[in-house]
Amino acid sequence: MHLYQQSYPHPTAPVQECLEEIELPFLSEDLTKVMQSMRVGTNRIREIVLSLRNFSRLDEAEVKDVNIHEGIDSTLTILHNRLKTRAERPEIQTIKDYGNLPLVECYAGQLNQVFMNIISNAIDALEERDRQRLYKDIESNPSTISIRTEVTPNNGIGIYITDNGPGMQEQVRKRIFDPFFTTKPVGKGTGLGLSISYQIVTEKHGGKLWCNSSPGQGTQFIIEIPIKSLKT
Repeated sequence: MHLYQQSYPHPTAPVQECLEEIELPFLSEDLTKVMQSMRVGTNRIREIVLSLRNFSRLDEAEVKDVNIHEGIDSTLTILHNRLKTRAERPEIQTIKDYGNLPLVECYAGQLNQVFMNIISNAIDALEERDRQRLYKDIESNPSTISIRTEVTPNNGIGIYITDNGPGMQEQVRKRIFDPFFTTKPVGKGTGLGLSISYQIVTEKHGGKLWCNSSPGQGTQFIIEIPIKSLKT
């Protein structure tokens, strides 16, 4: 179109009328932006679909060798909409400190559900705290979720999920893995997420799941599971 306009700079009256009617200068400028937005959008959809497939692992119901970091990354991708910047608050920052982990024998889909439950709870706690803070205060002291992994001395792996939220009272911390226990308003939580997570880690994987927290000091969940499944 640009080459044609250079070769024929003076269009006839009907062509000129058509150009004005369809707003060609605007369209030619905006088209590139539209195509770029479409590319970004389709790439984002691709990432989400791949993450959902990796997260659910529907074709891998049995114990298999799994890259734990892929499961964590898929969980964060699915939760991206809850982490991103909003009108009332800046982005909840995620800090990853991944160790050099081997492949781990586990029920991948179930373990990913544990990551989802714990990280979702961290987001809930941070959002609740940030409702009481000014936007500029959050910018100067951002809400963060840190995820660290390592190989443990007892031939297992450790996953540490830590937020800098309000923390918990001791009486609350002691009950968080109890079925149906929740501190959320009616209709906001079932009180089953952490209870199910505890069963998945301890009963399905022969591991450990516990929580460290105190008021004003944030909350940390620690997951430890063996590298080799006890089921094999």
